Amino acid sequence: MGITFQLCVLAFLLTFAGYSAGFKPVVLLHGILSGSENMVSLGQEIEREHPDTKVYNCDKFSGWNSLESAWRQIKEIGEYLMTICKLHPEGVHLIGYSQGGLLARAILQSFPDHNVKTFISLSAPQAGQYGTSFLHLIFPDLMAKTAFELFYSRVGQHTSVGNYWNDPYKQELYYEYSTFLPYVNNEIMSANSSNFKEGLLKLKRMILVGGPNDGVITPWQSSHFGYFNGSLDVIPLEERPIFTTDAIGLKTLSDDGRLVLVTVPHVNHFQWHRRKSLIRKYILPHLD
Repeated sequence: MGITFQLCVLAFLLTFAGYSAGFKPVVLLHGILSGSENMVSLGQEIEREHPDTKVYNCDKFSGWNSLESAWRQIKEIGEYLMTICKLHPEGVHLIGYSQGGLLARAILQSFPDHNVKTFISLSAPQAGQYGTSFLHLIFPDLMAKTAFELFYSRVGQHTSVGNYWNDPYKQELYYEYSTFLPYVNNEIMSANSSNFKEGLLKLKRMILVGGPNDGVITPWQSSHFGYFNGSLDVIPLEERPIFTTDAIGLKTLSDDGRLVLVTVPHVNHFQWHRRKSLIRKYILPHLD
């Protein structure tokens, strides 16, 4: 009788544990010049298709505040994420859109004690940005060819855009002035370089989503860590040093089957986090 009762209790506890775990919580991070309201559709679709999922829609650095320096945003949003991680020891998922995808990636690198299981980057400039169409969303009168004069300066490095502006014609200035992107990409080594790699290697999955009709991220392959060379030819991730040297762990993730590159044509930049068919096909399957 005693053994039977204990087995029944154990079965109940296992069943309850499995039920209570359900889908892991999801943290959403918005893009530039927007806020949490811009991610509501995505959050609602997750809750609709994955009932009882706890969704945290970050409202920090909304609107013009999203232009504040990358490192300041990473510190504050990173602390916000770590608070959530501590509430959910079973792990959480993280989704970042546009600039938010790049900041989210850097947060994982800067806070390697996180327990994020799946990171989904939606059309984010992971390898940097160089394009007039993007600039004109924020600086209508600024041209890509001359933007380096602003961004590669002490003043320009106080803006998030300046922090990941990667001018293929001005690489010497990029490495001299940029205080963010070449560091989180371990192009310039620092005291944090090992953490920057460790933070990504903790992931169960990294999903990088982008497409050729994005119209904002330039080149669009930056969403997959591809980027321009000095002749404006796009070098894919697999041929770039950040991958071949495993600078931040991307090669290891790929070799382990934990890195997934998703290319979807005919999607405008402002649809990735709103179109239900995209969410159901390319996001939900990765949220267990």
